[in-house]
Amino acid sequence: MSFHSVSHPTPAPPQQLPTHDARDLTKTGNQAQIVLDDQTYTLRITRAGKLILTK
Repeated sequence: MSFHSVSHPTPAPPQQLPTHDARDLTKTGNQAQIVLDDQTYTLRITRAGKLILTK
């Protein structure tokens, strides 16, 4: 019986993603519009503190 060492690739370090505070996006309200290409989406903060993104 022989044992072989198995080399595992080292995972790449996670990339730092841009981070935006939802409250900064909505200013003093609870909604903001986000545009991607020609589409406008609405970001809403619910009373429970959850985020909803709708088209």
